[in-house]
Formats: sequence, C-alpha cells, structure tokens
Amino acid sequence: MTYCVAMKLDAGLVFASDSRTNAGVDNVSRFEKMRVFHVPGERTIVTLSAGNLSVTQTTLSQIDRQLRTYPLATNINTLRSMQDVAELIGGTLRDTRARDSEYLRQQNIDSSASFIIGGQIAGEAQRLFLVYSEGNFIEASGDAPFFQSGEVKYGKPVIDRVIRAGLPLPDAVKLTLVSFDSTMRSNISVGLPIDLLVLPAGHLAAVQQRRIDESDAYFRDLGLRWNQGLKQAFASIPAPEWSMPQA
Repeated sequence: MTYCVAMKLDAGLVFASDSRTNAGVDNVSRFEKMRVFHVPGERTIVTLSAGNLSVTQTTLSQIDRQLRTYPLATNINTLRSMQDVAELIGGTLRDTRARDSEYLRQQNIDSSASFIIGGQIAGEAQRLFLVYSEGNFIEASGDAPFFQSGEVKYGKPVIDRVIRAGLPLPDAVKLTLVSFDSTMRSNISVGLPIDLLVLPAGHLAAVQQRRIDESDAYFRDLGLRWNQGLKQAFASIPAPEWSMPQA
C-alpha cells in the first residue's frame, strides 16, 4: 500500500509520498512513487502514483518512451497546459489497464491505480489533478484544495481540520508530515522514507525537494510533539457529567 498527498494553496503546491510497496513481519519493499518532469524556466510537473505498481510504472514508462522517441512531438514536455498533461497520463493509464487488467484479474491481482498530478507550465497558473483508474480526472479547487491517494483515511481528519487556501507553505509542510505520522502509526503498510517537494506559486522550479528517512530529526520530533499534544488535549477535555452513575 502507499500514501500520497498534495495540496494546492495560495502560496504554492506541496507534494509528498511514502516509498513502501509491501509490508509484513519480514517483507518490506520500497519504491519511489514521486516523479518530477522539469524543463528549466518552462515547467515543473510532479506525479504521485498509487495502486498497482506494475500498472503505474508501465504508464510512466510509456510517457518516458514518448519523450525519448518523439522529443519534438506531443509529449509531457511539449503540452501547453496541465489539463493536457492530466489527459495524457489518464489516457495512457486507461490504455495500460485495458491491456493488462484481464491478465491480472485471472491471477486475482487488482489492477486499479491512480495518479496525483500537479505543477505549473509557463503561461498558466499552478494546477492540481487527481486521475482515477479509469483515466478520468478532477481538479483541485478552493473548496477542495488537496488530494490523497492510497491509504488515505488516517491522515485525512487532521488535514480536514487545518487546511485552508491561505495556509503558509511551512505550515502546509508541517500539516502534510503530521498526516503521514498519523497514517504510519495506524497502518504498517505506509512507511519511511517520505519524498517531499515544495513548489511555490509563480516558481517554475521546486525550492525544496527532500527525502525524509529514519534519521530525520525534525520528523521524529514532530511525531513526539504531535503524540504528546493529542494526549494533553484529550486530558484537558472534561468527561461528560452523565458518563458515571450518580451516587
């Protein structure tokens, strides 16, 4: 399983994904799920993938093949809008599943997969999309400024309570990492390292791209503070008067 989250705020975009693809008592695999397509001064496009690993990697391999084989033709580095990029990746994902899903189904393997796609192309504003298994997609808005994929349920409550369009980027990074800490505490299938990327509004290049692993002091401290803060908040709430029988 995996966990990916991306936020579209007034101040910019924040992306994060874990790197765990399988988990068990003695079986943990890692695979990077963030891809960055960058043309200096012209565009930065970030993809986060979740679901069947072979399906998502085959989809991205097809995108890479277009770049290598037809560098001047229609590809992810020549499309003129982020919506065109979402349509390209959605269509490629649809074609991959149409070809492979029946064979995977025969082996009782789920072929579902999804992508979060965001970034900026010169000439338009930053945009963020969630591409479903079927290849269709939706775009983030002021009412829904973030997307998640994979193991979403544990990290969603804290994001729902805090996120707003005007959230500063440092707070958005903190919120993103708290959502990962909450998810990792409740589900062993999500784990370090976390790939993090920050793309401020109006920038065509990331200002922060970082891999957070077991040695990251900030992430350890964040988890300890969040855990203690929750306990203190819980302890500060009085129990309901009707919770115990009256003497």
